[in-house]
Amino acid sequence: MSMAESVNQYEDRLGTARMLPLVFKMALPSVVAQIVNLMYNVVDRIFIGRIPDIGTDALAGVGVTGSVIILISAFSMIVGGGGAPLASIALGQGHRERAERILGNGFMLLMFFAVIATTLTYVFMEPLLMLTGASENTIGYATSYLGVYLTGTVFVQISTGLNAFISAQGRPGIAMMSTVIGALTNLILDPIFIFGMGMGVKGAAVATVISQALSAAWILGFLFSRKASLRLGHRYFRPDRRILLSIISLGVAPFVMSCTESVVGFVLNGSLKQYGDIYVSTLTVLQSAMMFGSVPITGFAQGFVPVASYNFGKGNNDRVKSCFRIAVVTMFSFNFVLMLLMVLFPGTVASFFTDDPVLVSHVREMAPYFLSGAMIFGLQRACQNTFIALGQARISLFIALLRKVFLLVPLALTLPRIFGVEGVYLAESVADATAAICCISIFMVFFPKILVKGCNKF
Repeated sequence: MSMAESVNQYEDRLGTARMLPLVFKMALPSVVAQIVNLMYNVVDRIFIGRIPDIGTDALAGVGVTGSVIILISAFSMIVGGGGAPLASIALGQGHRERAERILGNGFMLLMFFAVIATTLTYVFMEPLLMLTGASENTIGYATSYLGVYLTGTVFVQISTGLNAFISAQGRPGIAMMSTVIGALTNLILDPIFIFGMGMGVKGAAVATVISQALSAAWILGFLFSRKASLRLGHRYFRPDRRILLSIISLGVAPFVMSCTESVVGFVLNGSLKQYGDIYVSTLTVLQSAMMFGSVPITGFAQGFVPVASYNFGKGNNDRVKSCFRIAVVTMFSFNFVLMLLMVLFPGTVASFFTDDPVLVSHVREMAPYFLSGAMIFGLQRACQNTFIALGQARISLFIALLRKVFLLVPLALTLPRIFGVEGVYLAESVADATAAICCISIFMVFFPKILVKGCNKF
């Protein structure tokens, strides 16, 4: 067997292997990678929350940077969430050169986003942080962390934007390793820089930048190598207007999904700021807890999307349907059980992040308001990511806007007037549940029509 045949067999199994084991074989490495990637934020917050004397304020400071960091990372989702499904569809159609051209143009788009995001955030850093809920007590910690973090923006763009192209060629294990390498490095370096070297919040950011750099190096090393069936090539770096527009058109939905998380952070933190920093810290803990439910299903989506996209490109509609059934049952069941446990045992969740009894008490009180609606969120993610896998840019964009922009932002501004501070947290649950129900209804109408129409437009 030649090198090319050996490499291409990873793609071929997307269209031939038994669906249930295939989906889990593709998804589990992505789930592991996402869980490990979660450690970047969670480990930082666990260590920062335990810095003597300043832990609670420092945690709030780093918490408000989360909205800005999500906004920066969102740009990489245009390429990873838009380009990778298009590349999978092209591979399914047998258009390998087009798939590699999508990858090359996607890489150059990431470099552009890295420069723009870094420059604008540096210029407007302090106003942005104050807008997201920083106060005079926490702004110093926020600027210290974000100022260092921004030096690694290019690594973040590569790590989150290009990893999906590795999964797209049927190599989820390689994609997983890129995340594992970075997260384990972060886990080791955090206590060294934060406590051992006495750098505090700034040390956590230094550890994160180094870790992201290692992840980016692993990804580029693979995509430039002969082991990749979908390779980065300099001849495809020249911008192609049609391909760039296709990537952006489909990628705008994942971008909005990520970006609106940032917008919501601005709104929620801004609303809570008037009640005191302790409520901002409470939100930081609850958002971190919610990640434990949303991040694994994000990983599962990254695993099943290449399978659905490839078979859609091949015209294998029965395999697309089978893939979706597996995805929706798995994602809903996991998310429901985990969110239910968090609602029932919020004190245990809080104890992972802080020893402050006052903060633990606030988390215990607000968790049911904040997390209840997320119990059915797995249904929305399964439907929404299937639309992305099938190249449905407009529908995906509407669903992305629905949950956070059309529902959560207005609710977060109006419910506190009725319920007080509890209304800020309750807005998340109401928006999550409503969006999930709407998404399922839309999916039931459009999914059969999309399969009948096929992917000729690609």
